[in-house]
Parts: sequence; structure tokens; C-alpha cells
Amino acid sequence: MAENKNGRQRMTPSEALVETLAANGVTDVFGIVGSAYMDALDIFPAAGIRFIPTVHEQGAAHMADGYARVSGRHGVCIAQNGPGVTNFVTAVAAAYWAHSPVVAITPETGSMGMGLGGFQETSQLPIFSGITKYQGHVNNPKRMAEIAARCFDRAMLEMGPTQLNIPRDYFYGDAEFEITPPIRIERGAGGERSLDAAAELLAAARFPVIVSGGGVVLADGVESCIALAELLGAPVVSSYLHNDSFPADHSLWCGPLGYQGSKAAMKLIAKADVVLALGTRLGPFGTLPQHGLDYWPKNAKIIQVDADAKMLGLVKQISVGICGDARAAADALVHRLASQVLACQLSIENRAGEIAQAKAEWEAELDAWPHERDPWSIEVAKDSPAIHPRQMLRELERALPDDAMVSTDIGNICSVANSYLRFRRPRSFFAAMSFGNCGYAFPAIIGAKHAAPERPAVAYVGDGAWGMSFGEILTCVRERIPVTAVVFHNKQWGAEKKNQVDFYGNRFVGSNLDNPGFAAIARAMGAEGVVVDRLADVGPALAAACVAQREGKTTVLEMMVTRELGDPFRRDALSKPVRFLDKYKNYV
Repeated sequence: MAENKNGRQRMTPSEALVETLAANGVTDVFGIVGSAYMDALDIFPAAGIRFIPTVHEQGAAHMADGYARVSGRHGVCIAQNGPGVTNFVTAVAAAYWAHSPVVAITPETGSMGMGLGGFQETSQLPIFSGITKYQGHVNNPKRMAEIAARCFDRAMLEMGPTQLNIPRDYFYGDAEFEITPPIRIERGAGGERSLDAAAELLAAARFPVIVSGGGVVLADGVESCIALAELLGAPVVSSYLHNDSFPADHSLWCGPLGYQGSKAAMKLIAKADVVLALGTRLGPFGTLPQHGLDYWPKNAKIIQVDADAKMLGLVKQISVGICGDARAAADALVHRLASQVLACQLSIENRAGEIAQAKAEWEAELDAWPHERDPWSIEVAKDSPAIHPRQMLRELERALPDDAMVSTDIGNICSVANSYLRFRRPRSFFAAMSFGNCGYAFPAIIGAKHAAPERPAVAYVGDGAWGMSFGEILTCVRERIPVTAVVFHNKQWGAEKKNQVDFYGNRFVGSNLDNPGFAAIARAMGAEGVVVDRLADVGPALAAACVAQREGKTTVLEMMVTRELGDPFRRDALSKPVRFLDKYKNYV
């Protein structure tokens, strides 16, 4: 039937949903097949949409997250109502803290059976209420296109995941629908007065430092950040887990803050009289003391730029808050400062020398840091035939291709990798951010690879988290999405074990793992599997695995590493135990 004069056309709700996906440029949807949405699934191919069946729904949502973070477009996942949808929760929460425009389509129990405790029924909206930017519930099948379009718009406008909840009987029937074009906004630089005030502080600053955050990546603002940094001669540090927010081959790059970050970055920001926090909320975990350095400058003026006004001044007291796009704000500040005499330019050569010296000292320390230094780690590493984790991470860093994408899981060695991961281009580094869930890295890098198949894709995963996610090897093999997983095999939940070393007298309850050979499992699942037990083989093995990706092969590199442990995540989060009952007094 042709469109009427109002642009409306008769179709089924399933067709309206699929047409809305197509209007938003969706070409890929991750999930597990289910009867709840099969009527829409049946016409995905006719709309040019590829359905990518995964092993687990959590993996599907992580893949949608990785896909969105690389492409800058929506990542979409869908699942069976009830247990399939609840499996999305952890991954949607991770996407929330990564500001990823993931749209989780959640078919629900049929409208006539809600509340009766039927098969695969649960109340799906409350579950996601705190981890989505918007929830659209289709309360009438005639509103399918309207509410679906709003979910896709809000994911972009609010910079985060949304939920599209659809009673399963609402896919059927027919009505007149209008498929509306997507709403996209141009984000501005911020208020004129706040930009003027920021420019005034920067013009008077003698040691300005820029913190480049995830908002710089999301805004495609790296070049604008570079221009501002070069004008000021300011060192640039990356916010925690946003190591790709400034190119590591630039002379003003100083590395990341936060857990296992760069000492150079920390020492330099400690000298700042003005900090420009560009596109970052300055999250509490990302500014904690580290390496024995309480580095956050106590008396510095802070200028914070964030597209979400609610983030301004939330964690750190600020002098100027700018609600604006990171790229546009940086451009506006360059425009204001370019014709001024800047106090910081008088010492630009001296500051360049300080930057170079701090970086050289940190690189030398990393080179001379072959293994962890606490007594327990020294003891377990003694006479070990396995590879020391820090030496391995250094070799991996050196072997990574320039255009590689890397995802990291949560865990001891993965987090120590923050000291070693450097990137030359944005949209290259993916982590579960402050949600910190295990099982993130491998499915996320699968989604990233699918979005950017020309780029090498590498996941860093500890053996504990690998147990949660290695089933997605089957997705790689079945769907021909080749990636590389670097699995750190040390037979332990290292981050928690470190707490048991520091606070619980080396009593290891639940933290030791008896694992099989992961390379052999990978080969049994149709992928390549390589055991790496010599340091000299680390770099060549990674290089070969990245080449194999071009041939369509997924490779699991099983790194046999010692059981030594890096610093704990939060020394301030635990304390020495106190016991009162006699039967527990030996457990102190």
C-alpha cells in the first residue's frame, strides 16, 4: 500500500520495528533466537539486517557495546523475554558507564498474561531502570514505530543505553505507521560566560594540565584537544581507562591517571595550577592515590567540560563548569586564547623538558620492573618457569600493531596493563569502566571487530574471567569474526587473592583455580590455540595471531604467567579483621 499524504503506511508492528531499525542505520543485531520476537526476526534479512547469534545474552550486549564504541553508531541486542532479557543486565550496566548508545530490545510476556506468573515472565522495566538513559515501553502495538524511534534517538541524545520493551503479542496485527527520520543534535561549546571564565584562568596559568577523557573520544575531539594542548604547551593526561583519548606518540602525551596508571602523568598533574578536565566526570576511582602518590593537586583551579550538566562539580570542586561538547569547547578555547599573551607560554620550553624527563623516568622504571616487589610475590615467583606478568605486558605492548583495538577485562594482570597500553588513535581501547564486571573483554572485542573488521582486535583476559566468556569462541568461529584473546593463566582470581594476602593472612578461600589447558579447548572449538611459556615468544605469538585475523582465524594465546600479584584495587576499601569469638581468633 502506498504512503498516504501524512507519510503513514499500513504495515505490521514487526515491520514498523524493522523499518525503524533500518531508518537508524542498523545493519547488525546481536542476540539469541527466541519465539518472543521471531515475527520481526524473520524479516531482518529483507531489511539488510544481519542477526548475529551469540552463545550467551550477556555476550550479545557486550558485543553491542563494543560495536557502538568503535563505530559511534547504535549497538543493538535482542533476546527472549524473561531469562534471556535478564541476562542482558550486567552488560547494559557496563554500557551505561561507558556512555555507549546501546539499544536493548526486550520482548516481554504477552499483555494478556502479565502478572499471572506464566512461563518466562518477569517485570522487565524495573530491572533496567537505574542502568539505562531511557526506557520505552510499547503499551499499544500502534505505537511501535513511535516508541522504537524514541529509544534510538535517546540513546544518541543521552549518550547511553536505552531499553525498548515490547509485549510479545504486540508484534502482530496491522496499523498505519509513520517511520520518522532520526533526531540528531549539534552539541555546542557551552555558555559564553563560562568559556570566557575558563579562557581567563588558562591565560593566567603557569602550569596548566589537560585531563583528556572519554568525552573527547565520543565527540571525535582528539585533534581539537591536540590543538589546545599545543597552544598551551600543556601536558595531557588521560582519564582512567581512556588511554586512547590522546595519541601516545605526541610529545605532550603523559599517560593515564588512576589504578596502575602513569607515574609521569601523576607527577605532572600534581604540579598543575589549572586543570582542564575535558570530557570527563573525574570519577572517584580514576583519581585515587596510586604508586604511593597522592597526586591530585589540592590548590589547582579546575575547569570541567562535560556534555552532561549533572556531572559538573559532582566529584571534584570546580572553579568553572562548562556544559558542552568536548571538541566544540576545545575549539572555542583555542579561538579565545590564540590572540592572547599566555603566561604558560613563557615557560613552555622548561615545561617541555619536565614532561620529557618525567616520561623518560617512568619508561625506565617500567623497563626495570620485571616482577612485583611485595614479599609474597617475590616468594611465589622464585624459581618459577613461567613468565613474569609485567615482562609479558611490556612485550605485548611492543608487539601490538599501531592500529590495534584492545579490550581489557577486570582483574589483577588486566588492570596492571593500564601501565603499558598506549594508542595512537581514538576508539581503540575498551574496558568495563567503573562497573568493573568480569567477562567483558572478549565479547566486547568481538563486537568491535565486527564494526571495524580491517583493524586487529585483541582482548586481554584473566583466567577467572575467561571462564565466564570463552564460550563466545563459538560465535567467532560460526560467524567468522576473527579476534585474538590473550589469556593470562595463573590459576587464581588475582585481584581478590591480593586482598587475602594483604588482609587475611594468606588464607586463600575461593581464589585458587584449577584450570584445564585453554589453548586445547580453543582448538576443540574450531579456533587456533597457542601455549606461550617463554618471554621471547610473547611478541611473535601476538604478531602471528594478528596476521591470522586477516586470514579469518581466531586465536587464543594461553600465557603461562607466574602467580605474583600487582597492587590491590583499593587499599582504603578493606581493613585488618577484628575477631571476638574464640573459634575465629586464629583468623586475624
